[in-house]
This record gives sequence, structure tokens and C-alpha cells, in this order.
Amino acid sequence: MNPEYDRRAPTETVLVTGGTGFVAQALIRRLVEENRHLVRASVRSRPQAMPGAVEIVEVGSIGADTDWRRALRDVAAVIHTASRVHVMKEKIPDPLSEFRRVNVAGTVNLARQAIEAGARRFVFISSIKVLGEESPPGRPFLADDLPAPQDAYGTSKWEAEQALLALAEDSGMEVVIIRSPLVYGPGAKGNFAVIARWLARDVPLPLGALRHNRRSLVAIDNLVDLILTCVDHPAAANQAFLAGDGEDISTADLLRRMAKAMDKRAHLIPVPSWLLRSAAIVMGRRAMARRLCDSLQVDISKAQMRLGWTPPVTMDEGLQRAVASLSAGPGADHGQSG
Repeated sequence: MNPEYDRRAPTETVLVTGGTGFVAQALIRRLVEENRHLVRASVRSRPQAMPGAVEIVEVGSIGADTDWRRALRDVAAVIHTASRVHVMKEKIPDPLSEFRRVNVAGTVNLARQAIEAGARRFVFISSIKVLGEESPPGRPFLADDLPAPQDAYGTSKWEAEQALLALAEDSGMEVVIIRSPLVYGPGAKGNFAVIARWLARDVPLPLGALRHNRRSLVAIDNLVDLILTCVDHPAAANQAFLAGDGEDISTADLLRRMAKAMDKRAHLIPVPSWLLRSAAIVMGRRAMARRLCDSLQVDISKAQMRLGWTPPVTMDEGLQRAVASLSAGPGADHGQSG
């Protein structure tokens, strides 16, 4: 982070919601290490382990009626990571309603209570899906691009963003929005973990022809650094930023660099992308094919110029940290983050 830190005993309290989630856990570790703020974490149910310096508040499920008063007592800033996340195999008949219940109504309810509690800043962890599923060829998404969500999750995040900015305008509480692409790092689950395990087991993958698309990712250390910069930086108030490593990479090159981080060699079969897409449609995995074959680039220059922020970790460093921690067990992202 760029600002010079005050090393006196912390006096301001920061609330991190979704305290057992992947991003929240990394945030909490960093906050405890820096000792700049008193740290409080909200959780659905009490976790087995949490740093001793962290105050834990159980809030149950998140929705329009959640009581946040205990969690928000004397809080200066809220970092809202908790949400109903993207579900690969959705089973709910009306997923948009469920996403809205947690991600919109739940977020608005938290923000209103934060205003009543006197919080000065609300940092909302959103998603690049607010801007769309793929970026135009050779033209990365910009932080101030017109949103165009294409699924229920992205729509719910966009609606929450709009509601938060309206509350900020009416109340004076400052809102910061951070839209993130795929986050990877120690403990990452979902598709990243699955592919890493395939590479570790020398499984041949039919992705060798995917050399011309470009994807942006963000290492968890870089995302955490940007979030914590936005907690205090005056120029972050009421702005939206994109998170990223500052490097775009093709699917095939990403797999090769992941394998290299494991001291492995990626076995990639050059199957044409049109054939991959056709097979994915037949298998009902169209969304996965889009993530593998299409481009999704983000331009982080707004954060760099406005905040003086630079990603502290290179992609290769982030990949090395991520693959070193992956276990052989299955992983999947689902449900509402803790």
C-alpha cells in the first residue's frame, strides 16, 4: 500500500463482513499484521479458528432484516465481502430473486445501518460481471464503462452498486466500489483449483489452441492491497475501481505458467476453440467455454493514477503462492460467503 501508516495503537474499528470467506480471510490476516485498525468480522456462525486480535460477531444469514447493530458499533469503515456468489450449477428456480435478497436488499440494509452507526466509509466488493462477460477484442474494460451485466449475479451486484451510491449521495457516507475479475491465491477454490490439480497430475488438457484470447486475473494479495488502500485514501471516495495484476494472459499461457510454478510441464492438446465451444454446448457448459475461450481484460489505470496504487505482487509470484497451497481435495465456490 502506498500511504504511510501511523504505527500508534489503532483506535478505529473496521468491520469485514463474510469473515470466513476467501477474500475476507486474507483481508483479516493483513489487517491484523499491520495493526492499523481494530478488526471486527461478521460471520453466519462462529468459525473454528480466527486470529485472537479479531472480534467476531455472529449475524446469521444476510438479508433485508439482518440486525447489524452489534457488528457496527463504533465502526469507522465497513468492507463488505459477504454475498451470494456465482453458482456453477444453479438449482433455485428464480436465482435473480435470491441474488437480490442477499446482494441487493442485504447490502442496502447493511449500508443504512452503517450510516445510522456513523461509519465514514463503505467499501463494496463487487464483480467484473457488472460490466459484462467478455471485453471487446483489444479493448479492456475501464472502471467507468457503462455496466452491462448478463447474468443474475452480475445484475444483483450492479443494482447494489447503484443503491449504495444513492445512499452515499443522500447521507454523506463515502462508498467505494471494487470490481474484481477471477481471484486466485492460497486457498482458492472453484475452476482455478480444479485446473491446478489437473496440471499437478499431468492430465492432458484440450486447451493448447487458446493462445489468442486475453484474460485478466488478480492475485489475492493484490486485491487485498487495493481494498485496504481504498479504506483510507481520500481520492477513493464515491468511486469505482477495477482490480487486476496489471498483466493479461491467454488461457494456454496461463496454464503453462501455472504448471511452471509447480515445476511441471503443461500437456496441452491444440483443440480448435470452435470445437471446444460446440462440445461445451452439448454438455451444458457454455459458460465455462466462454471463460476459457473469450477475452476478459480489465484496465487498472484509474486505481493507479487516482490512488497511486501499484499491484505489489507479480502474476508469477501470485501463481507460485497459489499452487503451493492447493490440496488434492475437491473445491467449489457456492452459496453465500461466510
